Amino acid sequence: MSIQDLIASAGDRLTPTERRIAEEVLKDPTLLAFGTVSDLAERVRTSRPSIVRFAAKLGFGGYPALQASARDGVARRLATPGERIRRQPGAYEHIHAEVERALHRTLGSLDEDRLKRLAKPLANARSVLVLSGETSRAGAVVLHSGLAMVRDHVRLVDEHDLARELSGAAKGDVAVVFDFARYRRAAVTSAQTLSACGVDLVAITDGPLSPIAAMTELWCELEVPAVGPFDSSLPAVAAAELLVLEVVAQLGAAAERRIHRLEQLWSATETFVDDGE
Repeated sequence: MSIQDLIASAGDRLTPTERRIAEEVLKDPTLLAFGTVSDLAERVRTSRPSIVRFAAKLGFGGYPALQASARDGVARRLATPGERIRRQPGAYEHIHAEVERALHRTLGSLDEDRLKRLAKPLANARSVLVLSGETSRAGAVVLHSGLAMVRDHVRLVDEHDLARELSGAAKGDVAVVFDFARYRRAAVTSAQTLSACGVDLVAITDGPLSPIAAMTELWCELEVPAVGPFDSSLPAVAAAELLVLEVVAQLGAAAERRIHRLEQLWSATETFVDDGE
């Protein structure tokens, strides 16, 4: 169980001081992973015994055990594919549980209110740019494919096309940026450039420490488990599908007319193989 999950499960049992400790840990997990008891106590302006009691409240035998768990969580997020091959358990049951938990948390984090807020600019913008890092590209492709079927002016931006695509972006557009640790420089700098041009940003990322989340209030946090050496694409794909569904709901009749027109064009151009052939 992650530190975030442990804090959530113990939330109603935490004292006011322990709540302050939890807030600092959630804001900066690296402080817990790499700082000493004194570092954390100084940040929260509390005592060392309070930090030890906080660790016990989360179910750990002491601060070193809590810190080891936090370090493992940070390391798993930042490990290279080669390191993951050496460290990742290969059992199907383990991978199944990790992916199932991540999908469950994705569905939980993208509740109706958040989906409506994230989808609103995608339905109303002049144009939509979809950008991603390499390992988050599956979600970006699904979002682009779905949105392009229900509204005009949706573009999936490849890294080699960044300069050309960014040159025409302006206020009234929206950019959806998919990226998770380890964050891609191109995705981050592109988001910064677009934001400076007045483009609204929607970030699909992995938490408040993400450099993309820091640029916008429209973001969602996905848990992205490792499947072998690489990050799983399933949470990002699920998030993309939910966003498309909500955009369709917000567009209403306009989306229906566009899909009907697409069906007519597919039929006229014999896009699909006839069952009788």
